[in-house]
Amino acid sequence: MKLICVAIFACCLSSFGSNSFAQTDTAKNILQFSGVVLTGDSLLGVPFTHVIIKNVNRGTTTDFNGYFSFVALSGDTVEFSCIGFKKGRYIIPDTLKSKSYSLIQILSNDTMLLDESIIYPWPTKEQFKWAFIHMEIPDDQYTIAMKNLNQDKMRMKFEYMAMDGSMNYSNFMTGVNNKLYYAGGQTPINKLLDPFAWAKFIQAWRAGDFKKKKKN
Repeated sequence: MKLICVAIFACCLSSFGSNSFAQTDTAKNILQFSGVVLTGDSLLGVPFTHVIIKNVNRGTTTDFNGYFSFVALSGDTVEFSCIGFKKGRYIIPDTLKSKSYSLIQILSNDTMLLDESIIYPWPTKEQFKWAFIHMEIPDDQYTIAMKNLNQDKMRMKFEYMAMDGSMNYSNFMTGVNNKLYYAGGQTPINKLLDPFAWAKFIQAWRAGDFKKKKKN
């Protein structure tokens, strides 16, 4: 029983498919529709052109060189559209019997006039007026340079700015060289911190040694 039902279903399906394809073959021929879209003045490829069959949501888009290829039917009306070019239209001949068809479509340049668009950064004129009045204008290069050369700021940076790597290295090597130079001897003492030097200075000052001697 199952084999009989399967056989009947296969016969119906084959008869339906043969009739539909027969009607399609008699009406339109299925073919591979290929081509290239070029500009009218320089014959350069027009990339990303929409190639659509009229009244049917089927088609494709050209590549970077303007080439396209898709399946179509003989007798279809193909429309070409791209921004900056006038639309083109081509009707595939309905007498074609081959499985492929090629086309070179030329598109002419088109000038498009766009409506003026005014973009406001603020919703109202009152908000724009308030922002314009209270806007803080940034300093120019000369003003920034004069601020950087301010004596108080430079003195503050000089006092609190830490030494970089090269300065630390130079200071460390100076100490090492002093130790090597006075190795085996007595390192000289800073006179400003020597109490005996201060005592001699005060004694000489009281004795008047620093007074100018009168010329003979």
